[in-house]
Formats: sequence, structure tokens, C-alpha cells
Amino acid sequence: MTKARDTANLTGSGVGLSLLDIDAGTDIGAALVDADLMIVDDGAGGTNRKATMSRLATYMGTKIGGGLEFISSTDVSAVTNIAFTGFDSSKYDSYLFTFAHITPDTDVQQIVLRTSTDGGSSYDSTSGDYLYFNGRGYEGSNNYSRQDDSDGDTTYAPITNSIGIASSPEDLVAFSGTLEILHPHLAEYTAGFTKGFFLNGGSSSTYMSGGFVRAAQSDVNAIQFGMTSGGFAAGGTITMYGMVNS
Repeated sequence: MTKARDTANLTGSGVGLSLLDIDAGTDIGAALVDADLMIVDDGAGGTNRKATMSRLATYMGTKIGGGLEFISSTDVSAVTNIAFTGFDSSKYDSYLFTFAHITPDTDVQQIVLRTSTDGGSSYDSTSGDYLYFNGRGYEGSNNYSRQDDSDGDTTYAPITNSIGIASSPEDLVAFSGTLEILHPHLAEYTAGFTKGFFLNGGSSSTYMSGGFVRAAQSDVNAIQFGMTSGGFAAGGTITMYGMVNS
């Protein structure tokens, strides 16, 4: 039997709500994606228009406010540097980077960063551009070591202690942790803080914390990660999140 329709609400200028029957439609059968379309009334009593789901996501972001928002993620390959340029001061106040099992391609290297003020076209690499401090403590003890740039002579900011490629059981062979970059859009001294764990050749773990500050006042809108020498070994992931500002 055919379902009755309220044709009284069918006019040349529109379709009444009582005529809409989505129950008989076919389920999309997949997760919604940015390119999927929906119909919206463009203002109360306005014109029906199509819109993408990506527009809905943007709108929801303006209403929910606060919290972390995924920006981008890189599965690490055998490369020298990895850049992140998704900085947006209109949406984010600060940024969080997560590191999952990151290793170098040669022994005894530190993960380092350089900052950019031109969206990644160039990175600050002049001697004295950064000041930093990294400390570490072995699990179950108070044995700390530190390294700092007291002379202001580095062309990058080390954000971890040295890690290696497991040539001996004592080597720190992988880093997993976080880096928080605070308010880089302000024309001030951009600072960041690192914390995380190293794997000691599979036999124990070591934790660390540290920080850096850019030695000149300017807004920062891109970050490049690398090693003190050589590059990254394939494996692991670096992910960037934005801390939403409203």
C-alpha cells in the first residue's frame, strides 16, 4: 500500500514538512565525511541550500569552545626534518605535540626543534636563537642530570635527552612524550615544555622534563623537528593539537 501524502502542502515554491519522509530512504552505510551534503534553510524562512558536513564541523567548533582539536599527524619515515605549519592564531592559543616511540637513525642524538616566523619558509638557526634546559631522573631514584645553553650558542633547541639505536642495553632508544608550545602568536618570547619517557634498551625506563625559550620576541607560526645530527629512523608518530581559544 502506498503511503498517503499531504499534497496540500506541496506548492510551486516549496515542500511542506509533512511531505518529507526520510524513513524510506537508504542508509548511507558509511561514516559521514567532510564532502557529504545536507540541506539547510538559509535563515528562518529563507532559501533551502546545500551544505557540506565540514561546514557543520566548523560551526560546532564555534559553539563547543575550549579543549584540544586535532590539527595534523605525521607517521615518521627516514627523514632529516619534520615540519608542522598548522598554526592558526584565530582558533588556537597554544599547541600540544605528542611523540610516540620516536628514534634517531644514529646513536646518541637529541630531538631538537627550530621555530619559524614566516609560516615555514625559513627556520631560526642562528647561534644564540634558543635557551633550554633538559633534566632526567632514573626510575626509583633521585639521580638527575641537566644540560643547558648557558652560553647561548645553539642553533636549535634540544627538547629531549640523548637517545640512540640500541647498540647496548643501557642506551635510551626511543622517546614518547609531549611538548606544549605556549601562546606562540604573541610577539613575545615563545616558550615550550617537554615531558616524557625513554625506553632503556627494553629493560627499564627513564623519565625527563625540560623546556626552551626563543631568545627573541616575535610571533611563531611553524615548528620544525629534527635531530642534533642525522635524522629520524622510520617508525613512530608525531601529532599536533591546537588548544582552542573560545
